[in-house]
Amino acid sequence: MLPELSPLTFVGGLLLVYAALAMVFTFVFKSRSAVPLSRRRPDMGPQTSSFTRLTDHAVQALNKGVRRGGTGILNRDKLDAAGLKKGPGDYVLMAGALTFAAMVVGFLTGGAFFAILLLVLTPVALVVFLNVLVSRRRKKFDDQVPDTLQMFSGGLRAGHSLLRAIDAAAQESEVPMSEELNRVVNETRIGRDLGESLDEVARRTDNEDFGWIARSVEIHREVGGDLAEVLDHVGETIRDRNQIRGQVRALSAEGRISALVLISLPVVMFIGLTLFNPLYSKVFTSTLPGYLMIAAVVVLLSVGSFWLSRLIKPKF
Repeated sequence: MLPELSPLTFVGGLLLVYAALAMVFTFVFKSRSAVPLSRRRPDMGPQTSSFTRLTDHAVQALNKGVRRGGTGILNRDKLDAAGLKKGPGDYVLMAGALTFAAMVVGFLTGGAFFAILLLVLTPVALVVFLNVLVSRRRKKFDDQVPDTLQMFSGGLRAGHSLLRAIDAAAQESEVPMSEELNRVVNETRIGRDLGESLDEVARRTDNEDFGWIARSVEIHREVGGDLAEVLDHVGETIRDRNQIRGQVRALSAEGRISALVLISLPVVMFIGLTLFNPLYSKVFTSTLPGYLMIAAVVVLLSVGSFWLSRLIKPKF
């Protein structure tokens, strides 16, 4: 008698079969012709499948809906802040596909309860991941501001114009500073005001220090003076602020770790009990009082997380 396979093993085997079929059709049955179709039949336009056309229409409709909404969890500004290049519709479509896949896997492995749980948790996890990308990019941008400001003042002392100094700093900097400065240069070359472009960078990266740079440039354009010297003084102020910011983060590190442990401990304990002994968590996953208790726990953890996040985020 054959042993009974678990649903997770069945899903894993099914995915491996699909991957093998995809490799076979991609590499074995691939056309050996070295000349592309566009050269052999130049009168024909690019050929796209029905699935591709359907996906493009869905992405365009989603992009229009996001533009009409203007603001929200996922918009163009949020994606720009995260450094992602595609439109919001692409990521909404991918998030829907990932949520559906997670829901199917949850249903096959744990039943309807885990399917509903993953249906709720997967979009939340994707939003959290997007916020992590935004915070990481902004933190890296914050660290690059003092050195970039020194490049600006050095380029001005060398006799370059401000736009040429910004362009040179963009070539010497790393991502994300290089991307933002290149965007400023391109926008200025097509007619946008330089001060507006710099203010947009400060708003998009949520960087107050870069906002000071934009205001310094605007004041210099109105009253004149030695902009290189002004930028040097701004750079000294920014370095002092960064030093104080680092000291504050070091002093508040214990509170942040304590808050993380307090929030994650109930979740980790519940997952551990579910994996090692499902009888302990059966009352939570199969009865109405259990569902109500889980809902209460989610609400209390959400309120506690918000409260702790305000306590461990000092203002200065």
